[in-house]
Parts: sequence; structure tokens; C-alpha cells
Amino acid sequence: MDTDRSKMLVSLVNGPNLDRLGMREPLVYGTVTLLELETNAKRVGLDLGLEVECFQSNYEGTLIDHIHQADGRAGLIINPGAFAHYSYALRDAISSISTPTVEVHISNIHARESFRHQSVISPVALGMITGFGIFGYELALRVIAEKLKP
Repeated sequence: MDTDRSKMLVSLVNGPNLDRLGMREPLVYGTVTLLELETNAKRVGLDLGLEVECFQSNYEGTLIDHIHQADGRAGLIINPGAFAHYSYALRDAISSISTPTVEVHISNIHARESFRHQSVISPVALGMITGFGIFGYELALRVIAEKLKP
């Protein structure tokens, strides 16, 4: 990868069931589709001088491979979905790369079922943004852009 490009490239990774956005539990996740979310993230990224590459998978191993490929990029934004609560493999993948990582959740995981309250990802991320709907992705992009400032 071109190193100049990687300095401004952000990987936006969405985990299991996020391909169902707009259809799945709209009272919890809203009516915006994954495509609409990704289109908005790319637009916001451009406004911030960042190139956003989007990826979604329902498979843990595929997500791990994509996280490894994000090593050295300007940032990684990840909504690990339910994997946030138990995937030590995703946690280890994130901790194995040098890319600043922001964890995002559309719903407020702390206001939901008790099994959702704990994230094994957040200790290896810069921080977690939770409960602000798809606006959380924009906030995460702004965090990464701010981290890139000299």
C-alpha cells in the first residue's frame, strides 16, 4: 500500500448482523441501511481529509483478517456487534496492530441486556462511542482526524 495514502486511510469495519441495518429492530438501530451509513461515513471522511474504506462481515475470522490488513492505516473504526462481548480473538487482532482504533455501537449497550454491558474490545481501543445511532461513526471519524493533527 502507498504509505502516503495509508496515512489518511480509515478502515470502517462492521460486524455481524449490521448488514441488516434498516430492517433489524428499527426501534433499536434506526432505519438507516448499511449502505447509507457507509455513504455518509465516506462523505464525512472526505470533509475531514480522510479516505474511508468500508467492510462488513458476519464471520469472526474474516473480520480478523481485515483488522490485520488495517495495520498502519490512519485509523480503524469497528462496530464488532455481538462479538464485542466475548471475542478475545477480535481483541487480540486489534491489539496486534498499530492502528488507532475506535469502537462504535449504534445502541447504548449499557442500557440494554446485561450481557451487552461489557466489551472485551474497549480496553484495546482509544475509546468507545455508544448510543448515538449512526452519528457515532461520524464522531469516531472526528476522533481519528483529531489524533492525526500535528
